[in-house]
Amino acid sequence: MPTMQAMQLSKAGGDFESVEREIPEPQSGQVLIKVEACGICHSDAFVKEGAFPGLEYPRVPGHEIAGRIKSVGDDVIAWSPGERVGVGWHGGHCFHCESCRRGDFITCENEQICGITYDGGYAEYVVVPQEAVAAIPDELSSVDAAPLLCAGITTYNALRNSGARPGDIVAVQGVGGLGHLGIQYAASMGFHTIALSRGGDKKELALALGAKEYIDTEASNPAQALQERGGARVILATAPSAKAMSSVIDGLAVDGRLLMVGATPEPIEVSPFQLIMKRRSISGWPSGTPRDSEDTLAFSVLSNTRAQIETYPLEEAASAYERMISNKARFRVVLTMQ
Repeated sequence: MPTMQAMQLSKAGGDFESVEREIPEPQSGQVLIKVEACGICHSDAFVKEGAFPGLEYPRVPGHEIAGRIKSVGDDVIAWSPGERVGVGWHGGHCFHCESCRRGDFITCENEQICGITYDGGYAEYVVVPQEAVAAIPDELSSVDAAPLLCAGITTYNALRNSGARPGDIVAVQGVGGLGHLGIQYAASMGFHTIALSRGGDKKELALALGAKEYIDTEASNPAQALQERGGARVILATAPSAKAMSSVIDGLAVDGRLLMVGATPEPIEVSPFQLIMKRRSISGWPSGTPRDSEDTLAFSVLSNTRAQIETYPLEEAASAYERMISNKARFRVVLTMQ
């Protein structure tokens, strides 16, 4: 049987292991993808540290996959060998729970997650359910497309569903892996985009990405600074810091919304008074379905939005992961198998 290289984790807290595995065969309703690039996401720490309920080992992480279909199983009619496709966080749904019956697949009660529920893209091949697959436009390379299938869709989908209109003040809290994409999308959507981050070292980058203004949260009170500008219709919180999120709530305008996409287990501190008097709200947004991924990729082509990327070969997954988890990467890390 032909084999492939994969980087697996055998236990929670363990090290990445390079292993040879048989190339899997797609079963009914499944697609086999030859992986060309796979982004490393902060959420891969769930697998590395065993922090996701029900996780089974050994497991191959990776949910920012771009490649080409090698073969398809029975009952697959929407996809054909040779097509360029990708897979993001949403790795499949059950079709029969209450959310699925309403067509809200991203909140499926039995949602599968690529690289967590089943083996992901830190490998030369991956098998996924056909409903997890998104088409990649020719204008995007696999390396460019990979991080847009998680970091991209997470920020783009949140912003387009935020309720903000062109001309509204939209602040992006954090200029990192998510934030540097959020700034680009917000600017391209016509929002008056304000970047919020600690220190002044990211100011030039934020402005180059499309932000109209930059607020150094160490040099001034970010909530007060936003109110001096009339208040934000939306604050997209991308940095995984509950303290930072809590600090900007008072910067929201009337009917303003703090929209969280940076995941952290820490609680946010907010008083009812902060919300009630100006009808403010706090909410989160998950990534999206493969159809949302296709919308993200198409808009990225139209707006020339791209992630800033560092690439590593598959066999250097351990070093690449460490680069990401230590926050040294600028800004997304992608494994290549080409």
